[in-house]
Amino acid sequence: MAGSSLFALIDDIATILDDMSVMTKVAAKKTAGVLGDDLALNAQQVTGVASDRELPVVWAVAKGSAINKVILVPAALLISAFAPWAVLPLMMVGGLFLCYEGVEKLAHKLMHPAEDAAHAAELKKAIVDPNVDLVKLEKDKIKGAVRTDFILSAEIIVITLGSVSAAPFTTQVLTLCAIAVLMTVGVYGLVAGIVKLDDLGAHLYRAQGGGLAAAKRALGSGILAFAPWFMKALSILGTAAMFLVGGGIVVHGVHTIADTFGGWATAMLGPGEGIGRTLLLTGFDGVFGVLAGIVVLAVVLAGKKVFVRKPAAA
Repeated sequence: MAGSSLFALIDDIATILDDMSVMTKVAAKKTAGVLGDDLALNAQQVTGVASDRELPVVWAVAKGSAINKVILVPAALLISAFAPWAVLPLMMVGGLFLCYEGVEKLAHKLMHPAEDAAHAAELKKAIVDPNVDLVKLEKDKIKGAVRTDFILSAEIIVITLGSVSAAPFTTQVLTLCAIAVLMTVGVYGLVAGIVKLDDLGAHLYRAQGGGLAAAKRALGSGILAFAPWFMKALSILGTAAMFLVGGGIVVHGVHTIADTFGGWATAMLGPGEGIGRTLLLTGFDGVFGVLAGIVVLAVVLAGKKVFVRKPAAA
């Protein structure tokens, strides 16, 4: 009897882990857009930090990210347990926020290109200025990165929760915890690698001698040339993914829109499934994400004009 109970327990655990594995894969795919932007944002947050302090700063932000998820995961589970009706609205808000973030980022680059250049120049100047408190600068960067991480982590947790909301509670717990750990370790492990790319390139570029050393110098030169482009590519892909993921969440949350897009795909490609239909529907999601982001940005800007009063002139 005890043996059969043990085997039943093992079977239950195996089933839960199998379900969790599947749910984690689904959730990971849905959170990929946030992850791409998370990488770019966090790598940019440590720009301007002295080279020998980059990894300690990344580690400090990673610890802050872990604390964020310790707060967010139980909060998500409480919502799932006591207010499951709130999961879909939260997902919709998260999707719209992703679309808004993407459009806001593009609008800022188009309308205020000089601000980014000025900010980068200010950071570089701060490093060599003996009058600047580098400890305070570092702490400010860590706080800013942790605040950014909280928002992105909340988006990831909400999207994951929506993916597993119909699953048993144990599966929800395991999946949310798995995503939290994977995203934290994965994001900050990659961020650490990204911010040290230039150091690796410089180290290889300084190799002395011929033969293998010449190959190292060539590789180092390639890495130094590749690193800035890689950062730009990460930012572009992250922004595009925000529209695809955010738009997809909203589209699939509103059945009328999803059915309309499905009808358009059928009219254009005919009935049936296939990669062509999948790509077309993904494109619809992305376009809808851009349009939704523009609408939300317009509402936010209008709200600021109405509710945020300018300080009276002295």
